[in-house]
Amino acid sequence: MKVPKLAVFIRIFTLAGLAAFNVFAQMPGAGSPAGMSAAMVKLFGDVKAFSAKAEVQVLDGSQKEMARMPMDFALLDGSIRVEMDMTQVKNNTMPPGAAAQLKQMGMAQIISVVRPDKKLIYVIYPEQKILLSMAMPKEEAEAAQKTPKIQKTSLGKETLDGHDCTKFKVLISDEQGNSVQATTWNAADLKDFPLQIQTQEKEATSIVRFKQVQFVKPDLKQFEPPAGYTQYTNQWELQQAVMKKMMAEGGKK
Repeated sequence: MKVPKLAVFIRIFTLAGLAAFNVFAQMPGAGSPAGMSAAMVKLFGDVKAFSAKAEVQVLDGSQKEMARMPMDFALLDGSIRVEMDMTQVKNNTMPPGAAAQLKQMGMAQIISVVRPDKKLIYVIYPEQKILLSMAMPKEEAEAAQKTPKIQKTSLGKETLDGHDCTKFKVLISDEQGNSVQATTWNAADLKDFPLQIQTQEKEATSIVRFKQVQFVKPDLKQFEPPAGYTQYTNQWELQQAVMKKMMAEGGKK
């Protein structure tokens, strides 16, 4: 394996780390007031557990695509698991060749898990068998345990991917007066599940669309740190460990 120069490595590794956080940062509602992105989980209503294929699309003010991220999405009693392959991500801010470098480094596969019950976030790199464990922001952890006020206004009927949906304007507000607005397309034949969620964050539009929705309770093990993985609580320490490993492997060739 060819070991990247230090500056290149740091830049590419940072992309891998930011990608894990950008999954949630670019999910609808994430740019809302502190704690309100956790409340967006409430949009799933009575559905407390499911798995699906999902795609997040981010558009700029002129409705031009800035990013598109396919992923595997799972929900279990408020906990979220997102798995993505960076080689499948389209992002205008990524430098050419970055995805290929991440794959070479064994950092292209990223699993992000949010555990409000433990007030923790896990960022997992399966190919390297390492993970980063971090405390959730206080506001997010507190919001996840509360029930926000939700107001829904019907905007009519639309068909989405062959499903008859009711389009809603949804306003979510908390006790502090913070609020976030979303538009959802809820499928009547899928337990009123929101097949599409759209929000506006300043000039950017964020859209997440779900497909192949399965209302089977995911295994709790999918939301736990994998056995045998080296766990870090500091991103810099994790970065140093990966760099050291790559240099050692490069020296053997």
